[in-house]
Amino acid sequence: MEPIKIVQIGRTHEHANGKLNTLKKMPDIFEIVGVVDDRKDVHTPSFPSDQSCYEGLPMITMEQALNWPGLQAACIEVPNNQLVETTIPFAERGLAIHMDKPAGPSLDNFRKLLEICKANKTPFQMGYMFRGNPAMQMVADYVRKGWLGDVFSIEADMNHNYGGDLYQEYLGAMKGGIVYNLICHLIDYITPWMGRPENIVSIRKSTANVRDGIENNCVVLFEYPHATATLRACCKEAAGSSFRRLKVSGTKGLFELCPIERFDGKPLVMTLTLAEGNEQYEAGTHTIDFGPQFDRYIGQLSELAKIIRGEIPNPCAYDLDLLVHELVLRASGYSL
Repeated sequence: MEPIKIVQIGRTHEHANGKLNTLKKMPDIFEIVGVVDDRKDVHTPSFPSDQSCYEGLPMITMEQALNWPGLQAACIEVPNNQLVETTIPFAERGLAIHMDKPAGPSLDNFRKLLEICKANKTPFQMGYMFRGNPAMQMVADYVRKGWLGDVFSIEADMNHNYGGDLYQEYLGAMKGGIVYNLICHLIDYITPWMGRPENIVSIRKSTANVRDGIENNCVVLFEYPHATATLRACCKEAAGSSFRRLKVSGTKGLFELCPIERFDGKPLVMTLTLAEGNEQYEAGTHTIDFGPQFDRYIGQLSELAKIIRGEIPNPCAYDLDLLVHELVLRASGYSL
């Protein structure tokens, strides 16, 4: 079977290098026809990264990408606030789309993009990285099955300490700061199984020793009829991202995961505690070992390939993606 022809648009999104390196690991599935170098076209906040992974790949223009013979998919990796406007021309051509997160400052523009994809029945993936996290997706599945009973509390954080002073200025240039840039991952994670919250409380603060307006230390509280979700992120965590955590508690049990992902060769391990047994686990505490993680994005991109080839139905939940982005914007302080 011939590899799927895909183009990567952009080298400046925080996930651009990771996405490209994953595509390079999948030569039997994807043929990277080229990369559009957007570094001279950035007009919204971006964070610089090492560019060595692009060596040896063909650099093409946007016009070449849009008119490439036999092109089947586009991976959009421009800065956050340019994602939607960059993606729309590819969606209008009926190409399968993998677009990174979050979906820009305009809910209406994102709605327009989704309507184009929905009308064309084309695959559309948001690049929220926890959609491919095996432990986190297992939690979501077991919550839906009722193993935890009635969920009453979700606690999660996206703390880290990378990027130095440049990262602080990057956050300060975006409305919503670290809520918009990182807590969006957690909002995307819980919304499919918790739905729309009744209320959102967003506390966006700055740590000491940064200028005013840099919202790098934030808490978002989602209130549901019988539950709360407390989502945190700060970019001054002494332990870096190695202690990012998730805890989901219900009336019949709880899951605890820390760290929520790891790529150090050690296994990803989760704890499940049940007050009542089920068809798979007895009552008590269980340790679930997922083995080492080797790639953050390969699951999602493999799914995209299967959709393009018709091996699985198009599962794209356009309306859910729109709800997630609405909640991200509200939590970030946008008026909608």
